[in-house]
Amino acid sequence: MTYIVNDKCIKCKYTDCVEVCPVDCFYEGANMLVIKPDECIDCGVCEPECPVDAILPDTLLKDPNDKAYWIEFNKKYAEQWPNIVRRKPALDDADSWKTVPDKMKHFDENPGS
Repeated sequence: MTYIVNDKCIKCKYTDCVEVCPVDCFYEGANMLVIKPDECIDCGVCEPECPVDAILPDTLLKDPNDKAYWIEFNKKYAEQWPNIVRRKPALDDADSWKTVPDKMKHFDENPGS
């Protein structure tokens, strides 16, 4: 098992989860975070910290295609983006994006700053 970050994080990028992670397995893109599956120790302390419910255990993804997609998505970008170990302010308009559905069309592959 591993935890994954899904598209609910896009355009929000709250970093409350980063601060509680004991193994620093979060990586920062321009408008979202991901978890490196090989570094995650499945402790689950990050999940309740996310105000948009973007973090969940892969075991909750019942569709094998969804599970494989999100694990690979997190793995791919964790290998490209810089590690983040300290909390930062959320994106300026994060609150207005909290409930927007289907945020993948707003995904930005560029690394964080």
